[in-house]
Amino acid sequence: MSNTEELSKIISENLTDVKNETLGKIPATPEGMAVAYGSLILMALFPIFFGSMRSVKHHHEQKSLTEKPETMTQADAAMFPLIASAALFGLYIFFQIFSKDYINLLLTGYFFVLGVLALCHLVSPVISSLVPAAIPNLDFHLSFVRGKGQNKEHLIDYEFTTYDIFCLGCCTIVGVWYLFKKHWIVNNLFGISFAISGVELLQLNNVVTGCILLCGLFFYDIFWVFGTNVMVTVAKSFEAPIKLVFPQDLLEQGLKANNFAMLGLGDIVIPGIFIALLLRFDNSLKRNTKLYFYASFVAYFLGLLATIFVMHQYKHAQPALLYLVPACLGTPLAIALLKGDISALFKYEDHPSDKNDGKETKKNSNQKDKSASNFSTTSKVSPKSKKIK
Repeated sequence: MSNTEELSKIISENLTDVKNETLGKIPATPEGMAVAYGSLILMALFPIFFGSMRSVKHHHEQKSLTEKPETMTQADAAMFPLIASAALFGLYIFFQIFSKDYINLLLTGYFFVLGVLALCHLVSPVISSLVPAAIPNLDFHLSFVRGKGQNKEHLIDYEFTTYDIFCLGCCTIVGVWYLFKKHWIVNNLFGISFAISGVELLQLNNVVTGCILLCGLFFYDIFWVFGTNVMVTVAKSFEAPIKLVFPQDLLEQGLKANNFAMLGLGDIVIPGIFIALLLRFDNSLKRNTKLYFYASFVAYFLGLLATIFVMHQYKHAQPALLYLVPACLGTPLAIALLKGDISALFKYEDHPSDKNDGKETKKNSNQKDKSASNFSTTSKVSPKSKKIK
């Protein structure tokens, strides 16, 4: 009996070796897996931290504008999982009908442009500081106008400098590297740029909208990962920087490694925009502390560790939001209950709604009318006092 078990074990190991040789992949060692998953965690934390910090600056810039910026409404947040499901299933059908080589060829050109622009947005301050002083920093203004006089409309109104042009050239070189090689390093450069820009520029406006969005995507992720093979199939077929990857055989293969662990950008950006909202809420409290931000940031880290542990334990792809959403929602709500901030947390808005603005305007108007009425009453001279005079 023991000989039979030993023989089956040898056959199983040989089949595994043949499979790995056929795929051209070296089996992951414990050390390689530790390096890969550790790198993925760091690459996930980096965009959330710096994207949140940059979102505060972006928020101040938006508040200085006369027009109210567009933000995600509660209806948008409720519809988002349905729209994402339709898009995901549509991609799955496309990959089943058409050759993925042709689809990925179109996506390569699209993400080449987006990746270069996102990378420029991220590294422009750094590259501009490294440009030699001998190169003059000249200002340019690109304007494209439709109509005349009062009907004039600016279709393009963009100001830039020679340093921006130099930065665009450097990022284009990186883009060409992605265009021809699609190396995992440049994939991660573009992916991190997308993630930071997403956390910085996408704003939820209030906590209720964030809760609706995260809860909806919580069920979305569980269904498409555990219920079907759609998400896993699309993730493996989709050759675009919409995921961060890191080779598990880096120690054996070096930069030519090809046995990748991956993490989708949605698992970074979606919790990230909620954590960025909590940072702006911290700033609104003016307590010289960032308790909600740091607590949620640590909770995200622990949720990511739980995802990787379960995935490694059960050898099956895991919906990361299954672990990240309870961590990122439960932590700030628990702190708010303990600190007595639950009312302030749910009332906070980045940009007050028109309804609140109308109430505030009406309140101020009533106060002014009341003050004017009091002033007119006190300024009247009674007949008795006039007679005494």
